[in-house]
Amino acid sequence: MTIGLAAGALAVASGSIVGLVLGLVGGGGSVLAVPLLVYLVGVPSPHIAIGTAAIAVALNAAFGLIAHARLGTVKWPCAIVFSIAGMLGALLGSVVGKALDGTKLLALFGLVMIAIGVAMLRPPGKDALRDVRLTRTTAPDMLPRLVGVGSGVGLLSGFFGIGGGFLIVPGLILGTGMALQSAIATSLFAVTAFGLTTAGSYAFSGLVDWRLAALVIAGGIGGSLVGTRINARLSEHRRALAAIFATIVISVGVYIVVQGLTALLPGV
Repeated sequence: MTIGLAAGALAVASGSIVGLVLGLVGGGGSVLAVPLLVYLVGVPSPHIAIGTAAIAVALNAAFGLIAHARLGTVKWPCAIVFSIAGMLGALLGSVVGKALDGTKLLALFGLVMIAIGVAMLRPPGKDALRDVRLTRTTAPDMLPRLVGVGSGVGLLSGFFGIGGGFLIVPGLILGTGMALQSAIATSLFAVTAFGLTTAGSYAFSGLVDWRLAALVIAGGIGGSLVGTRINARLSEHRRALAAIFATIVISVGVYIVVQGLTALLPGV
């Protein structure tokens, strides 16, 4: 894909939106990355959009992970186990996703966006308050859940080419019962791992536009810094921010599904 001046500017703007959302609500930038690349930047192939978004989101998440690591909120043992299990799932999911027709994959992606948006509207569970640690004592109970949930989330992440932040955060809470703040911080490690696994699979098939990815990453770094600062100032209104973003995710998901159905069923 030849990147003109206008498309380049739109790619940087898309990256800024992705980074802003990651910094603001702790995830979800990857849910918007693919539709932004397809419908705003004009990437003609959904598969190239997925592969390019995966590498961009992974590196933007790694940038955010550094900030959280400095705050000491990352649960590293849980992150490593969850991510290793998820990377295997992501690799399998990406292989299946590449084999599926791009239009059908995009329509299914829209359905996942709607489901994620609806899930975001639910308040966090009361159990998501504990400070947990993966140790020899807790491993018999926690390890199987981390591996099981991590594999499932990784599979979906690889299939749809998303970092899976909004899947990983509830997955970590489900598997460990850790506090929401720790789950958000820990999820960035998994988003990075899943994204790089998916991107590697797509890059092997020649489905990553590296110049476009560089522009998205550049925009994402700036957006992430702004989002993190806004998040700190509006921490008391995080649920309201999440609700607004959920509405956007659902709306974009509905649009993608309608576009997909229109392409698959011209008579609709």
